[in-house]
Amino acid sequence: MEKLMIAGGRPLRGTVQISGAKNSAIALIPAAILADSPVTLDNLPKVKDVDTYAEILCELGVSVEWNGDTMRIDSGRIRSIPMPNGQVKQLRASYYLMGVMLAKFGEATIGLPGGCNFEPRPIDQHIKGFEALGAEVSNQYGSIHIKAKQLRGAKIYLDVVSVGATINIMLAASRAKGLTTIENAAKEPEIIDVATLLNSMGARIKGAGTETIRIEGTDSLQGCRHSIIPDRIQAGTYMIAAAATRGDILVDNIIPKHLEAMTAKLQEMGAHIYEMDESIRVIGQSDYANVDVKALVYPGFATDLQSPMTSLLTQANGVSILTDYVYNNRFKHVPELLRMGAKIKLEGRSAVVEGSALNAAKVKATDLRAGASLVIAALTVDKGVSEISGVEYIDRGYDNLVENLQTMGAEVWREAEKKV
Repeated sequence: MEKLMIAGGRPLRGTVQISGAKNSAIALIPAAILADSPVTLDNLPKVKDVDTYAEILCELGVSVEWNGDTMRIDSGRIRSIPMPNGQVKQLRASYYLMGVMLAKFGEATIGLPGGCNFEPRPIDQHIKGFEALGAEVSNQYGSIHIKAKQLRGAKIYLDVVSVGATINIMLAASRAKGLTTIENAAKEPEIIDVATLLNSMGARIKGAGTETIRIEGTDSLQGCRHSIIPDRIQAGTYMIAAAATRGDILVDNIIPKHLEAMTAKLQEMGAHIYEMDESIRVIGQSDYANVDVKALVYPGFATDLQSPMTSLLTQANGVSILTDYVYNNRFKHVPELLRMGAKIKLEGRSAVVEGSALNAAKVKATDLRAGASLVIAALTVDKGVSEISGVEYIDRGYDNLVENLQTMGAEVWREAEKKV
């Protein structure tokens, strides 16, 4: 196991290239096995979740070939086998195999997914969708068993806006018989990315990115080549880091429209933002105004950026309030920030943050975005070296993090954790 060592107090300066979206990749990789011929995915991020998914596909008999940031997926020899344990337990997005295997083989046995444990995230809306399509679903010994003689199109209303459920139902419905309509669908860019891939494979999907998606099922799908959209969460994290360190960063290879909520909040605080076609320049300032932030479903402020934003708010004057309307209790980073001298009070689904200087400390990442929050906090500390354990969580979603930060002038490195 490793830990991150960070000697802060240095403004970040330079350019950072954003890789492909992790949240797209972990849906596109399983989607590719719906095709009857090879699919090539470009601009894949080299993160732990992607590696884990590639290993799962190999267990199923799928051929996976890497070439730089490109993955070629050939499901010609895929097998329908139960996967109650193993890698699926480590990856939240393993639930996409339910929709994919159901569509391809008419059955699936998948262990309940793992991933970051910041709050229980039920899959009831996924199951509701599968049952509406004609599948029988049961939970046996901690695994979900799904079976259907014939998937048939249906009208499905999601009780809760869910990215995972929207994509999973879309995957299953792409090879169902007839028309499926998903109402109250999630609108995230990653959903559009998955729909674009499926349509390139021969699916007939309309309305992705709106609250109503229509899928006309087809008997077969064919291989294609697809380039993954840039990672808006990774980009937003670096934008926050630029502001928090009073630095000057050009965040390149992005889609600025995906970051409008982030850009608006940084401008409201007083950071200088310059937006170009495929990049955003963030210039930090010495003083920041306090702001209130509400994490919402897209196009609102992303819940995945709520944790990193908490660290930035400690650098603002006065009191800011951050409320997460997506998850009730996504605040496991707060106790660690308190160790660093932050002044934060939790009130229900809100964090009340009073501006204060932070101190170096030994802290632990308990999930992916909490880890990003601690990295940003450590970068603001003027004296001392902070130690961040739980790096395996950070590696799930940020590729080349240490190298990128070093290139921009940060003093950060990895060390092996001593066994106790």
